Amino acid sequence: MEPSTPREAIDRVMQLSMLVASDLARYERESGLTAARIHLLWELGRGGPQTQQRLAAAMDVTPRNVTGLVDGLVASGHVTREPHPSDRRATLVTPTAAGRAVIEENEAGYDDLARQLFGDLPPRRLATFCAVLDETIARFTALMEEAAP
Repeated sequence: MEPSTPREAIDRVMQLSMLVASDLARYERESGLTAARIHLLWELGRGGPQTQQRLAAAMDVTPRNVTGLVDGLVASGHVTREPHPSDRRATLVTPTAAGRAVIEENEAGYDDLARQLFGDLPPRRLATFCAVLDETIARFTALMEEAAP
């Protein structure tokens, strides 16, 4: 049954949000990594070795927050801090072999989930779904900005 009211639509969005949160919590338990550490590794997978400043901007968190995340990932053997090749004041956060393995596992799982959820949707229907999601994200972002102090 398709939603016929805005309330029914938001109910489904909330249900999906809860499923995603539950899956992420399961992965955190299995991997021993927090969502924030997983996010940092994801950003390294997307952009390669990066400064902590750049990671903070990409993750939309403070540099101090990234310092704590990197400290934890250094301690767990997932990343190292390496000298920046052109800025001796900066360091690059670089994934180790263990970090790269997590990144590759996450990318493969992400792609697999995408195929399982959306692989059999006709291209036009998937495009419509993505367009509605883009519009919803833009509206929600605007509402959050309006509500911010």
